[in-house]
Order: sequence, then C-alpha cells, then structure tokens
Amino acid sequence: MLCFLALALIAETAAAADPASAGMNAERLARIPARMKAFVDEGKAAGIVTLVARHGHVALLSAVGYQDLETKTPMRADSIFQIASMTKPVTSVGILILADEGKLALTDPVEKHLPEFRGQMMKVCTKPSGPCSLRAPSRPITIRDLLTHTSGMPGGPPAGLKDLFATRDRTLAEAVAIEAQQPLEFEPGTRWSYSNTGMAALGRIIEVVSREPYEKFIAARILTPLGMKDTFFFPPRDRYPRIAAIYTDVDGKLQRAAVDLYHKGAKYPAPEGGLYSTASDMARFYQMLLEHGSLDGVRILSPAAVNAMTTVHTGDLKTGFAPGMGYGLGVSITRPGDGELRLSSPGAFGHGGAYRTYSWADPRKDMVGIIMLQRTNGGGDLADEISSFMAMSAAAIVE
Repeated sequence: MLCFLALALIAETAAAADPASAGMNAERLARIPARMKAFVDEGKAAGIVTLVARHGHVALLSAVGYQDLETKTPMRADSIFQIASMTKPVTSVGILILADEGKLALTDPVEKHLPEFRGQMMKVCTKPSGPCSLRAPSRPITIRDLLTHTSGMPGGPPAGLKDLFATRDRTLAEAVAIEAQQPLEFEPGTRWSYSNTGMAALGRIIEVVSREPYEKFIAARILTPLGMKDTFFFPPRDRYPRIAAIYTDVDGKLQRAAVDLYHKGAKYPAPEGGLYSTASDMARFYQMLLEHGSLDGVRILSPAAVNAMTTVHTGDLKTGFAPGMGYGLGVSITRPGDGELRLSSPGAFGHGGAYRTYSWADPRKDMVGIIMLQRTNGGGDLADEISSFMAMSAAAIVE
C-alpha cells in the first residue's frame, strides 16, 4: 500500500532514513554508501549522494566524498547537482499536464503549435558517407514523436548553435526557430534516435500553449506544488555554495571539468537538460509518478497521463542506452529479460543525465532510487556506480 512522502522525502540528512518502514534490510542498505565510498577512494568520483525510498519512506539517504575536491568541501545530502537529461521527464510531465487540460493532443503535429516547423524536409542519403538530397517526409512530426525520440530531429543543435548548452545565450524561442529549419534524419516513427533538439521543441510548445515562459510554467505547475524547493533552471546566488563541482577523468585522475557551475545571466532554460536539483527533490518527483500523478494530496497529473507516460511506445525499435530498455513518453522503461539484469522489474522507468546522475521508479517494488554525482566521461547509464547502486538497492528488500 502506497504511503505519502509528507515527512520522509523532505529529510535532509541520513538520520531521517527509516529502513524498517520501507521493508528493507538496514545492514544491506549500509553496504551502498560503503560501495560508493570505494568509488570515491578509487578516484572514479569526487562524491556521491544516494537515496532509496520504498512504500513512501526514505530507507537510505547518504552522502560520501566531496562536493568540491579542491576545497575539500564535504558532499552533503542536500548538495545540488546539474542533472542534465534528467530534466527530460520533467519537461514531458509539463506536456502531459497540458494534454490533461485539453490544450493539446499527443497526436498533434508539431507545426500546429509551432508554425516554424511547416515545410520541414528530410535528409535522404544513398550511402552513409555518400551525397544526400532533401525531400518531404511522409508525414509531419508529432508531439508523440518528440516525446519518444522517434521524430528524426537531430540529436544536437546545428553548427550555429553548437555551444548553446554551454553558453545558454539564446532564448528558447530563438533556438527552436533555428533548429526547426534543420532536416529530419529519417522518416518519423521509423527509428529511435535520442534528440535534444526534439525535447527543446517540446519546451517551446509548453511556452506557446500555456502563454508563459517554459521555466515559469514548470516551476508553477510541477516544482512548487511538489515542494521541490532546491530545483531550478537558473540557480539563485544563495544556493551557489551547495552546487557540486563537475570533474572529468584524465589518465585515471579527476580534474575539474570545463563546465560552468552557475550559468550566470543565462537566457536558455534547456528543456532537454537544464535543471539543477537534489536527490530529495527528484525523489519527490518520481514518487508523484509512482503514486499515479499525485503526492501529499496535490495532483499534478491524471492517472491516465502517468499510465501513458510509463507505457512502452516504441514497439520493437532498439532504444535507450542500456540493454533491454523500451521508451515511453520522456522516460526509458525496463523490458523483461535483459532489462532486468540490474535487478529492476519490468515496467520500472526513469532517466539518466550526462554527468552520471540517474533516477528511477519501480512500481512492482514500490521503490524510488536516486544517485547523484558529477563526472563528464565514462559509462553513461551503465556506469559502475549506477549499476552497482541499482542492484544493491533491490538486494536490500526483505518484504
């Protein structure tokens, strides 16, 4: 039986964890921070925060290592991370809110809401390295295509915007207007190809349909109602001391990555990857989805919308960045077989981020897991830290 997170997920320290109420073994859970500390000691990560919640209770909230290696600032349970593509499910929920309200349909052509997409062409190449021509696709791309990464839109912005994610010096409207002129890479719906530009277009649709800036809509309709008090696109100065530094591995040693920690003066909210957040805040978001769209008496989505979001929509297409994953509306979903190798159940859903953040909810286990670290290279969704954390979380369940 699901319980609300009224008290549990606002916890800021590991002392608030309650393994017994979560039906989890405390001794086995204690192995998780010990394993994460080993990764830190081996120089694979500066610091790591892990959170496990089950039956609506936090079973583990742990911080090991450093938020900043140079200053030896300890990692905190409430350290703030750039969660990159973990933003995508949040953007997707924004679209589904508007679908719940009848302001758009998931089957709508994108050009219905963004006229700049009218007349979009598709690239046709006779050989992978041969000459290409342009022709009209068989149909316009839809909102569903964008949510499932089957639109054919390019993975990243064109040459004129290639530094957009770093500089964030364009408005969302400006960026999407340029990206809309780029040709599709394949017929809509026929392949899966991860598309940041497609997710940016969804953010722009939210702006146009809601008639307010994307980031304000997300804050007003998702972040504030859920009590996600440390989640934002443009971090306020008083949160700077809690933002974790980002590192990269250079010949086996961690060095400070050339990534802006604060994005001062940024215009672009990056619906594809611009959020800052904490483990506790993201646990609240995933618990809301696990509880069919509501949390602590506040409804964000209808159960029907959550069901649509967490159902595989990509058929037999090869999708995702880990074996055995299908794709729903803005989330990857575990399939039976290979998808269970990290001990998650079929139907578990979630998303990772470029700096090795990862989150998932497992309806069969009634469990949420969040892991936060900040490193640029190596492993992706299959990083050792993530795979170990997922398996060890499942192994700690006793009832």
